[in-house]
Amino acid sequence: MEAATISASRPILVSGSGSAGLPKLAFPRRKFTVRGPQFLQWKCPGDSRVTVYYGGMCSCNLTNSSGGPRRRNNLKIDKKESACGLIFRPVQAFHSLSSHYLLVLNHHGSLKSLRSLVVLHKIKYWKEKFWHSFSIFFFRLAVGVMLILSVSVSINKSPTWALNEENLLFLEAWRTVDRAYFDKSFNGQSWFRYREEALRNEPMNTREETYMAIKKMLSTLDDPFTRFLEPEKFRSLRSGTQGALTGVGLSIGYPTRLDGSGLVVISASPGGPASKAGILPGDVLLTINNKSTEDMDIYDAAERLQGPEGSSVELDIRSGSEIKHIALTRAKVTLNPVKSILCDVAGTGKNDSRIGYIRLTTFNQNASGAVKEAIERLRGDNVKAFVLDLRDNSGGLFPEGIEIAKIWLQKGVIVYICDSRGVRDIYETDGSDAIAASEPLAVLVNKGTASASEILAGALKDNKRAMIFGEPTFGKGKIQSVFELSDGSGLAVTVARYQTPAHTDIDKVGVIPDHPLPASFPSDGDGICRCLKDPSLCNLNSTRLFSR
Repeated sequence: MEAATISASRPILVSGSGSAGLPKLAFPRRKFTVRGPQFLQWKCPGDSRVTVYYGGMCSCNLTNSSGGPRRRNNLKIDKKESACGLIFRPVQAFHSLSSHYLLVLNHHGSLKSLRSLVVLHKIKYWKEKFWHSFSIFFFRLAVGVMLILSVSVSINKSPTWALNEENLLFLEAWRTVDRAYFDKSFNGQSWFRYREEALRNEPMNTREETYMAIKKMLSTLDDPFTRFLEPEKFRSLRSGTQGALTGVGLSIGYPTRLDGSGLVVISASPGGPASKAGILPGDVLLTINNKSTEDMDIYDAAERLQGPEGSSVELDIRSGSEIKHIALTRAKVTLNPVKSILCDVAGTGKNDSRIGYIRLTTFNQNASGAVKEAIERLRGDNVKAFVLDLRDNSGGLFPEGIEIAKIWLQKGVIVYICDSRGVRDIYETDGSDAIAASEPLAVLVNKGTASASEILAGALKDNKRAMIFGEPTFGKGKIQSVFELSDGSGLAVTVARYQTPAHTDIDKVGVIPDHPLPASFPSDGDGICRCLKDPSLCNLNSTRLFSR
């Protein structure tokens, strides 16, 4: 591909029509006879910011290969159109430190350079005039938009938008979720837009209406564990984690048999209203205040059983084949989260003759201390192995779950804390808090094992510290924090999800046990001791109970 060199003080444009008065010597009288795309090369010393335009029709045969005219030159530049920048258009340009190249595209035949030329300073004049006009137009447009926005803001800030006390409580709840909620997509919605629409459309003239607006807001997250707590429920929850609550003193769980219905009584706190009324472990809770428990989860049932001290609650209980209707008066109940039993088991040797059974029912502020006391007491009785029963333990305080895991582990990761961006924190132990890291350990779980219980079971399983027996756990792979609002109500907000030490996400899946438990396996400590003593009573394979 040939190139013609043009020396000029500024870039020029080829024009097919002669123009009187323009300099003619700056353009050499040369003829290009090479067919196909052509290069025009020019040198502009000291100027590396050259802008090149090619104007006119690009598909004209100007000359033939011998230089004779085949068609008259149609590359004309109309001054009016060129002033508006309609004909002049950029084409491919290449440049180096010393020269610049213009590629003329879509050209057929050869290109003949004529003596007439157009000096670019005229084009530059029209170009500058165009940009000046465009700048004025853009400035006026921007001023207009700003005026429209200012009018809109002034309307939004009118007195009809003044926030009342109920609006401020709603905003307090909104900000709490905005700061703490683990999913920053907020279930795929614009959290800020929801706030504005709720303030416009949701009635918030009374405290009850505001509570309904907050509950409706939380429901858009589609997270059953992020929930609103009225002041009395918030106080009840807080007292429950501190080792006491106002209720009837029942620990409930899911039925273990496939044909079971309702919720099963796990235990009745000694001296509590339910214990005094004769409710026993194994009884089935059918209704709470005439509301069937068949499709009720244990968290909803627990809320319904709790309430202000002195208030009443009515229960339908099935005890054996008998159905009882019982009215109970709620009272303050002190919770002991741990029950322990020494099981004398006949074995082949002295070391196999005693097993310590520990049932952990909740993770309140007393839990880790109570577990340590139970271990020390049973160790004083010369136990050589432990059974930790986490069945129907719905969880509680996350830090207590971590502390109890440290009791059993020599070292290792306990849990990974994750958010929408991945792992953000790691809880692990170096063994400094371990007091029972060497004895054989079996852990019992079921579908009522949830939350902090699953963290503990997952840590013991993945670190190969214990054998897990039972059925898949509840599958609550999220962690909640409780926040108090200014009026005494509260929010339970999901702040993170977690993974077990093996990076297993158990949410809606649960911790999978190593072995199932026989259907006839008992739920109370005395029954488990009898089963351990005579495995044939419950079809238990005792040889693999501690076979990790």
